[in-house]
Formats: sequence, structure tokens, C-alpha cells
Amino acid sequence: MVPPEALRCRRQPSRSLSCRPMTTPPYQPGYPQGVSDKSKVVAGVLQILLGGFGVGRFYMGDTKMGVIQLVVTLVTCGLGSLWGLIDGILILVNGAVDGQGRPLRD
Repeated sequence: MVPPEALRCRRQPSRSLSCRPMTTPPYQPGYPQGVSDKSKVVAGVLQILLGGFGVGRFYMGDTKMGVIQLVVTLVTCGLGSLWGLIDGILILVNGAVDGQGRPLRD
């Protein structure tokens, strides 16, 4: 049975219907609600080592940015991989969000 707070839409006192956006599932087993199941450390290390191919971004579920990093690296004959290196360092230092907008776990 679904708890009442997990319901998506509710009737407001003004008789209007209010719905929360469906960006994250209401319950994730093993993790706090709203936190990604992807690791910040794994994403950062993958991005530092293979960032030119966008591997860290693919791991995080951000396929659009992963494809852009891959194309930039191929077009610039490998110089675009510096972007992946810097991006990996920023992921480790500042954290990031996964493809669904949830913060990565530590």
C-alpha cells in the first residue's frame, strides 16, 4: 500500500488539483529519498581517466553531455579530452547530479 505522502496529486483547500513532478521515484530501496544510486567517486574517476569519451557522464545517466564530450574529443583530435579531465575534477570536488537531477551519493 502506498503511504498518503507518496501520492502524486492532491486536492488543495481551494479545490484545485496540485501535482508534484515525477522526477524521482517515491521510494528507492537502500538509499535516502532524493539521492542517486550512482557514486560521486566512481563518476569522477571515470571522467578523469576516460573523460574524453564521456564515460563518466554516461555512467551518471547524462547521455547528451557524454555524446557531446565524445564528439568534441574526436573533432579536436584528442585535445577535447582536457574537458573530461577538468570535468572529472569538478565532479569530485563539487559533486554533481545524475541524469534525473538527483545529487550523487558520496
